Amino acid sequence: LYLYCYRVAGTVGLMTVPVMGVSPGSQAGVETVYAGALALGVANQLTNILRDVGEDARRGRIYLPQDELAMAGISEADIFAGRVTDEWRSFMKGQIARARAYFQQAEQGAAELNQESRWPVWASLLLYRQILEKIE
Repeated sequence: LYLYCYRVAGTVGLMTVPVMGVSPGSQAGVETVYAGALALGVANQLTNILRDVGEDARRGRIYLPQDELAMAGISEADIFAGRVTDEWRSFMKGQIARARAYFQQAEQGAAELNQESRWPVWASLLLYRQILEKIE
């Protein structure tokens, strides 16, 4: 799942750092900014996956981590049938916590961007956090 999120959205975050620029007054290393940009891409994509479970299932797709589903006792049939069980709720809590951790890391990088470039990054971060809250 991480690799998928990295390839689909994390790389977009990484590519935008040179465009956005690091604040001249930043005390953090450029690595912090890149790590934050990557984390925001991963967090946003993970949020998309969590938001779209039902839609993806109707299309015969599951983007959730198969190993973690199995550990939670959730089958593909459960996903395709849209079963909401205690196991499902617990699984989703873990996925939401994972996304929140990535958003937290993204904040550290976003704070170090050029002031003129921060607002779209913060807007993305805040809007996707709201989507995550709706999912929860």
